Amino acid sequence: MLTLYHSRAAHGERPADLATASLSANVAWIDLLKPSAEEVAFVERTTGLAVPSIENLSEIESSSRLRIRNGAIYLSAPLIYRAGSDQPLATPVGFVLTCERLITVRFEVLSSFETFIGRDLAAESDPLTSAAVFAGLMDAIADRLADVLENIAAELDTLSHRLFRTPATEPTARRPPARESADLRIILRRVGHSGDLASKIRDSLLGIGRIVPYVATAAADWLPPEIKPRLDTVRQDVVSLSDYDAHIVNKVQLLLDATLGLINVEQNNIIKVLTIVSVVGIPPTLVASMYGMNFKGMPEYDWSWGYPYGLAMIALSAILPVAWFKWRGWI
Repeated sequence: MLTLYHSRAAHGERPADLATASLSANVAWIDLLKPSAEEVAFVERTTGLAVPSIENLSEIESSSRLRIRNGAIYLSAPLIYRAGSDQPLATPVGFVLTCERLITVRFEVLSSFETFIGRDLAAESDPLTSAAVFAGLMDAIADRLADVLENIAAELDTLSHRLFRTPATEPTARRPPARESADLRIILRRVGHSGDLASKIRDSLLGIGRIVPYVATAAADWLPPEIKPRLDTVRQDVVSLSDYDAHIVNKVQLLLDATLGLINVEQNNIIKVLTIVSVVGIPPTLVASMYGMNFKGMPEYDWSWGYPYGLAMIALSAILPVAWFKWRGWI
């Protein structure tokens, strides 16, 4: 989808006939969302600039993400979309910036772009310029990443309280081991999901953190004076968000280690119970096997109280190991 944004335009326009339409001189922003071949050809014909493909935007080396060609600045970075779903993904986004206009190429609907269009372009302000649109988009992207990080932090706080809850918050009766194990597995998945999302945000912050100072340096000759402080503010925001993201990653690692440790404790408790049961069962089995051998010369066959005596020996041989374990504090 091709959308053209003019100066003071609250909504974008779409050319009716791409084959014959021309590009107005006051178009400051050309937004390409999942562009077709015809839309790419129209933009390249009317602007004289090459529109990068998704393969070009997906390259990870810095020389491919940050470059200048024929006076235009070509930029790309991976951005998060569907951050609130169970499967957040990253999509490459491209920017082609000149002093006359900005071309953006994206292949998914991004909340940051929609927020910028609905908030900044709908408000009465100075005429749009490519630099102002670029700065506004960078600010909206940083705000979106900050919101996602705040949601991750809130999720981790909830999981931390759930994982390290005090005994006072527990019911009087201990929860069944099966329910405890299921709860730990759920926490492990949620912590892993938060860690995966935080790592994707790290990639986005790294891309934006490289783009902003690169533009500030490469376009220093024609950037309006009021745009430079905005870019500097975005750069500082990205640095602080990168530090906060590192803090979140460390907390994710802590919760992962703690969850795995508690799972091991639960497994050890199960093994301990099985071991105690097997040990307690060995002496009664030994006594029963001795008095069940049916040899002719066994004196116990002639005892009047032989059967009760055998039962008492079996019971005593089971009680003594249990008492020993209790005395040692193992159960």
